[in-house]
Amino acid sequence: MSTNELHEIRVMVVDDHPMWRDAVARDLAAAGFDVVATAGDGPEAVRRARAVTPDVLVLDLNLPGMPGVQVCKELVGAHPALRVLVLSASGEHADVLEAVKSGATGYLLKSAGAQELIDAVRRTAAGDPVFTPGLAGLVLGEYRRLATDPVPTASDEPKAPQLTDRETEVLRLVAKGLSYKQIAERLVISHRTVQNHVQNTLGKLQLHNRVELVRYAIERGLDDA
Repeated sequence: MSTNELHEIRVMVVDDHPMWRDAVARDLAAAGFDVVATAGDGPEAVRRARAVTPDVLVLDLNLPGMPGVQVCKELVGAHPALRVLVLSASGEHADVLEAVKSGATGYLLKSAGAQELIDAVRRTAAGDPVFTPGLAGLVLGEYRRLATDPVPTASDEPKAPQLTDRETEVLRLVAKGLSYKQIAERLVISHRTVQNHVQNTLGKLQLHNRVELVRYAIERGLDDA
């Protein structure tokens, strides 16, 4: 991805430590991202994000006024296209899972280097789940556990929507943890075509993000197909 393409990615940084927040914003701007806003607490983050509509929100979990998971839940609920990359000092499994369930696309520890962060924001913007090594397996394992729990069925539950063969194929590869780039290479189609298939599938299934899509696929055993 070129610097021009990065410049088109609008990023907002939320952290309650001014020096850290400014350093992250500066590193991302120097790398070519369009840093459209920063915020130091939860309510301010929600207000500013609604005003500037970033593509990627780089979000700390420990915020005054409103916890980061609530910020994520409110913003992703209102703007499903928003990508959230949590940047946290905590590697606690409970924090990671709560962040993902609230709509975060990825989770990176603050011990990450500047280049690792830049790459994570770029991949998050492309819709790829980005996790500090070791955390991706945890998240996938949790969704496998949830998928084995009995799901209550309602008598008026709508019939499952019909996906095309190609949409199902893409969904199966998403469930296996492949990135959009890897899926494109595997199926010999463009990265943009993969994104279009995922967006169409999200719309048909009435899901909001890739994390929900992975859970849907695992519940139906597509990751083992």
